Amino acid sequence: MLDQSVRVAEPTPRPSIGDRLDRMPITPIHRRLTAIVGVGLLFDTFENNLSGTISKVLQHEFAFGGDTLKLVLASAFVGQFLGALVLGRVADRIGRRRAFLINLALYSGFSLLGAFSPNAEWLIATRFLAGIGIGAEQALSDCYLADVLPAGKRGRYTAWAYTIAFCGVPAVGFAALWLVPLTPLGIAGWRWLFVLGSLGSAVVWVLRRQLIESPRWLASVGRHAEAELLVARLEGRPAGDPMTGPVAVEPPAVRARVREIFRPRYVRRTAMLWIFCVLSVIGYYGFGALAPQILAAKGYGIVAGLGYTALSFVGYPIGSLLSVPVMDRIERKVLVALSAVAMAAAGLGFAYAGSAALVVLFGFGYTVASNIFSTVSHVYLAEQYPTSIRAAASGAAYSLSKLSAAALPFVLLPVLQSHGAGPLFAVIAAAMGLLTATVLLLGRRTTGASVDAA
Repeated sequence: MLDQSVRVAEPTPRPSIGDRLDRMPITPIHRRLTAIVGVGLLFDTFENNLSGTISKVLQHEFAFGGDTLKLVLASAFVGQFLGALVLGRVADRIGRRRAFLINLALYSGFSLLGAFSPNAEWLIATRFLAGIGIGAEQALSDCYLADVLPAGKRGRYTAWAYTIAFCGVPAVGFAALWLVPLTPLGIAGWRWLFVLGSLGSAVVWVLRRQLIESPRWLASVGRHAEAELLVARLEGRPAGDPMTGPVAVEPPAVRARVREIFRPRYVRRTAMLWIFCVLSVIGYYGFGALAPQILAAKGYGIVAGLGYTALSFVGYPIGSLLSVPVMDRIERKVLVALSAVAMAAAGLGFAYAGSAALVVLFGFGYTVASNIFSTVSHVYLAEQYPTSIRAAASGAAYSLSKLSAAALPFVLLPVLQSHGAGPLFAVIAAAMGLLTATVLLLGRRTTGASVDAA
C-alpha cells in the first residue's frame, strides 16, 4: 500500500516577469537603455532651461515688459502640465516606447518653429506647444527606468541617466554665453539655441527607436509572450529556451484609471506626492528660471549674468553624479529631506552674496544640492504606483509641478522686483521646509523594494 505520508514535491513555479527583472544583474542592455534615456533627458533639460536662461535677451530682443516676460516663462510650463497629464495616460494605454516617440516629435518640431519667432506671441505659442512634448519626458523616463531596472540598482542607474541629463543645463548656459553675442549666418545667436535643441531631439528620436518596450507593461496588459521574449533577451537566454516550471500567475490586465490613486491604499501617498510636486518646483525652478533676473537685480549686466549663471549651472550634473553612490544606500525620503534643507541654506547664501565669487560659489552649491534633490525625487516619484497605472498616476502628480512652475513667474518675480533677492529666497526656503515635513511624515520607504509591491 502506498505510504500516504510520502508526497510528491510539486515543481516550483517560475518567477513572475517582475521578479525576474528585479533579480537579474545589470546587463549591457540595461546600460544602453539607461544611456539612451539619459541623452533624451539631456535635451529635455536643455529645453526646460532655455527660456529662463535667455529671458533677459528675449526681453531686449522683442522689447516686451514684465507681464509678457511672465507669459514667456510660464508658457512652456503650461504646455508641460498638459503633456504630463495626457501623455502619461497614453503611455499606460499604448506603451512606454510609443509614447516616448510621440513626445520627442512634438517638442523637436515646435522648438524648431520657435527659432523663427517674429514676435513674443509666436514665441509664447511655440513654447507652449513644445512644452506639451517636454512635459511627458521626465515622467515617462522615470516610469520606464522603474519598469526595466533591477530593484537593487534602480536608484543608482536612474541617477546615471540624470547625470547625463543635467549636462544639458550648463550646456544651455555656456551655449547662450557663446552664441548670444554672435549672429552666425546673419541670424541672431539666441535663435540658434532653439535650433540646437530641436536637432538634438531629432537625433534622440532615432536612437529611441532602439528601445525595447517595458516587459512589465506588456505583462500588465496581458501580452505575456512578448514580455517573456524580452525578459529572456535581458537574461541572455535564447528565444527558444523556455524556463522550466509552471508559468507564474501574472497580475491580471488592468485598464489604467487615474481614479485608482484615490483609493484607500494610495490616497496617503497621492496626497504626499501632490503636495511634494507643487512645492518642489518653487525651489528647483525658482533658481533655474530666475537666476538671470536675480543677477540683473543685483546689478550685473546681461553677459556677466549669463557667465555667472553658466558657472553656477555646472553644479547640476555634478549633483546628479554625487547622488549615484548614495541613491540605493540612503532611504529615498531621507535623501529628499536632506537635499531640500541644503537647497534652502545655499539659496539664502546666494541671495545675500556680496561679490561675484560668492554668487558663483553659492549658486554652484545650490545647483549641486538641487540636483541631488531632483534625481532622488524622480526615482521616488516612479516608485509609488503599480505598473498598470504608473505612468498615468505619476504623470498626474508631475503635471501639478508644471502648473506650479507656470505660476512661479507671477508669484516670485513680483517678490523679487518689490522686495529683492533675500525675501525671494526666504519664500523658497519656507517652501522647502514644508516639503521636507510632508515627505518625512507622509512618505513611504521605497529603497530596494520591488515596484510591483507598490
